[in-house]
Amino acid sequence: MDLQGQRDLLLLSELERDGGATQRTLAIKLGVALGLTNLYLKRLAHKGFIKITTIPRSRIKYLLTPQGFAEKSRLTYLYMQYSLSYYRDMRVRLKEMMSAFDASHGQRIVIYGTTELAELAYLSLREMNIDCVGFIDGDSRESFLSCPVSSPEQLNRWHFDRVLIADIEHAAACEEQLVQSGVPREKMLRLSLPE
Repeated sequence: MDLQGQRDLLLLSELERDGGATQRTLAIKLGVALGLTNLYLKRLAHKGFIKITTIPRSRIKYLLTPQGFAEKSRLTYLYMQYSLSYYRDMRVRLKEMMSAFDASHGQRIVIYGTTELAELAYLSLREMNIDCVGFIDGDSRESFLSCPVSSPEQLNRWHFDRVLIADIEHAAACEEQLVQSGVPREKMLRLSLPE
């Protein structure tokens, strides 16, 4: 599913939930500029997915049309297909990464990050009977998925074989932080998004 489809789905979902939402609120939810949100809304109206009304005169209200509900259903289905495909691809990538990992030397992994991708990595590792020692994150939380969470500076207290970096956006910075904490680069694995 492309970015435009994801944004359309988010907009249609938000407008179904709250037809009186302001463009500023919608822009914040989309993570785009206010002017771009206005263009998206006009495009959805032009396609017949939403109707823009002014009742009372000072308030704009957005209503999903029957075509809008159908488009939202279609986009939801595509998003679910995309998500399942993404999950399968990521599991295959993890298995490929871990296949080179010699089981005779232990299978204790620390996951760097506490995002959805880290959660997916954790579930995939469990399927492969690889032990997750814990997670590394800058947050002050104490646990994630019933595993301990630590800062990179305290990583030397744990016994592990590899660190799986599941923070794609900041992977290089995470790697440097691990090196500064004394983790050799050969013990690091970077998780990457499927093409």
